[in-house]
Amino acid sequence: MALREQWAETAMGVVVLALAGGFLTYSLSVGGVSTKRGNYEISAKFGEAGSLAAGAAVSVAGVKVGTVSQVTLEPKTYLAVAKLSIDPTVKLPADSTAKITSDGLLGGAHIAIAPGASLEDLKPGGEIENTQGAVDIFGLIGSVIRPQGGGSTESTPAPAPSATQPAESY
Repeated sequence: MALREQWAETAMGVVVLALAGGFLTYSLSVGGVSTKRGNYEISAKFGEAGSLAAGAAVSVAGVKVGTVSQVTLEPKTYLAVAKLSIDPTVKLPADSTAKITSDGLLGGAHIAIAPGASLEDLKPGGEIENTQGAVDIFGLIGSVIRPQGGGSTESTPAPAPSATQPAESY
């Protein structure tokens, strides 16, 4: 009887480990960590990276085609350089445009690529030349609520008549 219980416990342990492995594989594939090898890397430079971070999605027409593998600062130009790991089955035209977009009002950021019309493809190690950086949503909202500006078109109010000066009569 004791031998039968040991085999049952061992079998249950194997089932639990198999389920844990399945959940790990699923979470890595859904979470954006690529388990495939052979992706090719390209780069893109942005004036403003916003909340873009490694692991963010790279998409074409809303379909995920890769991930951001690294975001660094180029010391000479002070531009954010994003390294993109792209699925090898996706061939991007050389004149494609990369844009940092937000996942929602308070969400993270990802890169959306709009393919160009060039007959040449981006090669591994290539760079997307046409980029649009992140937009600061809260900065835009703040500038609408409280506009800052030097050239005001409002006229200054006329001084109120003082008690010592008589009011003009018509």
